Amino acid sequence: MRAVGQDVAYAMPWAALKRMITSRYCPRSEIQKLESEFWNLKVKGLDLSNYNHRFQELALMCGRMFPEEAKKVERYIGGLPDMIHGSVKASKPQSIQEAIEFATEMMDKKMLTHAERQAEHKRKLDDTSRNNQHQQQPFKRNNVAR
Repeated sequence: MRAVGQDVAYAMPWAALKRMITSRYCPRSEIQKLESEFWNLKVKGLDLSNYNHRFQELALMCGRMFPEEAKKVERYIGGLPDMIHGSVKASKPQSIQEAIEFATEMMDKKMLTHAERQAEHKRKLDDTSRNNQHQQQPFKRNNVAR
């Protein structure tokens, strides 16, 4: 890589400067590891925020894998958990930002619904146990032979 001055660097198109820096400072083997991670990236558990963050990092570093926004959106949706995958795909987001916002909204709703169900189930269990405690056991008479 040749040394370029600040004026030349500012005059260069971003893609050319990025390509020049990448070829100098990013070994091909490391780029391949990142591309593999990007291709196989999925949400772990319910941690959508870490998935979003890592997806955006890898999308910047591996931009040549998905140069079109639609392909990037498709890849993003592919890594989502089954519980929101269909809803996000059906919303047909046009940009990665739309997909992220919709997925986050859907995940929040799913988690809230799950928490409400858990609370309702717990209330039912508590009510049942309280009712069982207050019922008197019938008096049992021991049959003793006289």
